[in-house]
Amino acid sequence: QLQLVESGGGLVQPGGFLRPSCAVSGLPLAYTLENYATAWFRQAPGKQREGVACIRSSGGSTDYADSVQGRFTISRAVANATVYLQMNSLEPEDTAVYYCAAVFMAIVKVTTRQYVFDYWGQGTPVTVSS
Repeated sequence: QLQLVESGGGLVQPGGFLRPSCAVSGLPLAYTLENYATAWFRQAPGKQREGVACIRSSGGSTDYADSVQGRFTISRAVANATVYLQMNSLEPEDTAVYYCAAVFMAIVKVTTRQYVFDYWGQGTPVTVSS
């Protein structure tokens, strides 16, 4: 049973940057983070949760929502089982709670529905405001 713990959110001014991270624990001995597709979702007040970025298990290719393309970068560090979301040029519209999610050996896109992901973190809030 995987456990995901996000950290690194906070308050930042428009144009600023943050780098939330997602620490993954409970990986089975035979597997690494490369065996799991992981994604970042976000949920703004009064809105539905939406996919922001994902990194696929095999090969590690990535996919991004149009709204963050070119500003956000998802990456993973297999050695310490951590997933990152580098967020640059932040806008007030990026204000939301950001969630990390994972699923074993699945082919995912940024538009993949939430129910596909078996494991979720508790979320980390990001506020972009002057």
